[in-house]
Amino acid sequence: MKPTHIEHLGIAVKSLDESIPFYENLLGTKCYNIEEIIDQRVKTAFFRIGETKIELLESTDAEGPIGKFIEKRGEGIHHIAFAVDNATDALALAKASGLSLIDNVARKGAEGMNIGFLHPKSTHGVLMEVCSKQESGT
Repeated sequence: MKPTHIEHLGIAVKSLDESIPFYENLLGTKCYNIEEIIDQRVKTAFFRIGETKIELLESTDAEGPIGKFIEKRGEGIHHIAFAVDNATDALALAKASGLSLIDNVARKGAEGMNIGFLHPKSTHGVLMEVCSKQESGT
């Protein structure tokens, strides 16, 4: 898989309106991007800390993945995302090494990134995401 760095930590929150001011105060930096990812039923807010980002995730649908996560586990760390050169290639390598995948090929995520998830049942209980700015040849 060969990640270059931790791209972001995803944190599930009940409300961006309530959480953004807290994180701005805690981190001493402003939220620089808010966007809705309709097909993932989530609104995101980003903070940059050096090369790594914090991504807050608010569900737009109680039946969506973040809504279900919060209902079951409450607010908190949802996933860790690794930057890779090519998300689809990283997913293929992970699968070839015997890991279970949620996504077999990359799909579009926040900030125009190509993303894919590894299933936590094969990653010691941690939901992991791979992210790349673009796929080879695109």
